[in-house]
Amino acid sequence: MTENNDIEAGGSTRVRFRGISPRAYEHPADRGAMATLRAVPGVTSVLKAVAGMWNERAERLFTVASAIRVGDKQYPKINRLRIDCAETLDLDTVPDLFVTRDPNANGYAIGIDRPFILITTGAVEALELEGLRAMIGHETGHILSGHSTLRTLLLRLLRLQATVQWMPLGAIGLRAVIAALLEWFRKAELTADRAGMLCSQDPAAVLRKHVYMAGGTSMSDIDIPSFMQQAKEYEDVDDIRDSFLKLMAVEGMTHPFSVVRAAQVQRWAASEEYRAILAGDYLRREDDQPASSMMDDIKDAGRSYKESWSNSTDPLAKVLNDVGEAVSGGVGKVFSKFGGGGNRDDESNGADGQ
Repeated sequence: MTENNDIEAGGSTRVRFRGISPRAYEHPADRGAMATLRAVPGVTSVLKAVAGMWNERAERLFTVASAIRVGDKQYPKINRLRIDCAETLDLDTVPDLFVTRDPNANGYAIGIDRPFILITTGAVEALELEGLRAMIGHETGHILSGHSTLRTLLLRLLRLQATVQWMPLGAIGLRAVIAALLEWFRKAELTADRAGMLCSQDPAAVLRKHVYMAGGTSMSDIDIPSFMQQAKEYEDVDDIRDSFLKLMAVEGMTHPFSVVRAAQVQRWAASEEYRAILAGDYLRREDDQPASSMMDDIKDAGRSYKESWSNSTDPLAKVLNDVGEAVSGGVGKVFSKFGGGGNRDDESNGADGQ
């Protein structure tokens, strides 16, 4: 790792974030979904069992045998991006990166003990260099946050699910864990998008990546205001039936829609939080607490959801916001009669992170 605070890459200087904690840029919905995942009965036991059912060495060997390992002599430009992203987020070890044959533009980080990154030939062919930087930074962020472990277990569970469909009770229990993992991973993608922004430090390049992932082939054929209007149109539906259709559409997905992700990360790039991180004002790993209270995580997610609901014209979001206001007001009145002791209870309900 370089000892400089800045990294020279591609003719420009990018800030390096020494010792940055992933919680410094973590999307609050990601934190809340993780708290929900921890609360699912039996999830810890299931994940531990699944972790021991597959040999990680076999997965790595299969990748070595079927994909191109990026290095000084193979995809050297992409190798420079791999190193730059690891330096930007200050990882102790630069993860291995492989290019695998797949026409779909995609990238993912897998592995538990030694996580590594795969990007597809579809992504290499579709994205220019700065778009690839954002993608590799996204996957590097997954590794720094420890997401690759749960993603690996999720992929293994999806394989296992196909073999236990004939066991109703087993399949139902497995589906509950998978559903909770999928909900968490969709939110984790929002955190990783922020990591990609920190590695790129170029909102336009990150936006171009999402445009290509959504179906763009040439930026000359894309009108950015029209593209961003699609996100507003999706978020601001005025028929509650559309709200339920949105919930049903994402139920089995591992990623949020590209247009929605583009809008989310662009809003964050315009925020004070992002500018503060660029200026060096962020939580360091050495100062971070290893485990947070489940109630603290849920409260953070609740604040995030409340803000998005308050700003949304989605009818279901408005209903949930009104219900949430009524419930929180009622709960506040109840606790006030007992001297506000609820906060002390929250602090004693810590849960171990996974």
